[in-house]
Amino acid sequence: MTKTLADTLAARETVYVNCGHATCGKSTKLDIQALIESLGPGHGSMHQDLVGLFGCSSCKAAGRDRRPVFFTCIPDYEGQQRERNRDWKSTFGSAKPGTNAS
Repeated sequence: MTKTLADTLAARETVYVNCGHATCGKSTKLDIQALIESLGPGHGSMHQDLVGLFGCSSCKAAGRDRRPVFFTCIPDYEGQQRERNRDWKSTFGSAKPGTNAS
């Protein structure tokens, strides 16, 4: 499955790049729109597509060895919940007054 930066933006996912160094662990939220402007909307957004583009500036400044970064993707849970509940209708109060709803 190929997923592009445009797909990630359309899905309203939040992506963080995280330093893999045990003494650092810095995490930075990626600006997907800026990546699209730089790399193009068809550029892949999976780990292998992005891993070579990032390194930890904090580790570099501290003189630590370069470690691989990893990514955390957080789905748009609020949007998914809105979509799920879009056609939801309450069943409370559907029983006629004076009847036993058990």
